[in-house]
Parts: sequence; structure tokens; C-alpha cells
Amino acid sequence: MEFKLEGSEYIELNKLLKILNLAESGGEANFRITEGEIIVNKQVELQKRKKLRVGDIVECDGTEIRIIE
Repeated sequence: MEFKLEGSEYIELNKLLKILNLAESGGEANFRITEGEIIVNKQVELQKRKKLRVGDIVECDGTEIRIIE
């Protein structure tokens, strides 16, 4: 799956999870991140507001999301 940054320099990880319906709420997104369920660029990511930029790859529930321009 690809997520396009439309005119933005980045998107925060918790917002991406909400937009793509990988979390039902901001609270759930934050919980999943702090529980170590989200992988960014092959490493467990614990920063809720991690800035994702073009080229970053997020893994969640077996789904891979590539950030593109």
C-alpha cells in the first residue's frame, strides 16, 4: 500500500494509522504505538508523533505502507 504526502513534508505516525483505519481512534493509535505493534523502517517505533517522510515504510498488522510524494 502507498500513502501520498499531498503537499506536506511529513505526516505523524498516529495520524497515519487513523487516516488508513488501522486504528479506530487517536487513543487506539497511540496505544498500539506504545505497545510496540508498529514498525517503521524495520525497527519498532515508540514515538507516537514520529514524523514520516517520503521513503519511510510502516508495517502494521502485516500491511506495509510506503510513504510517497
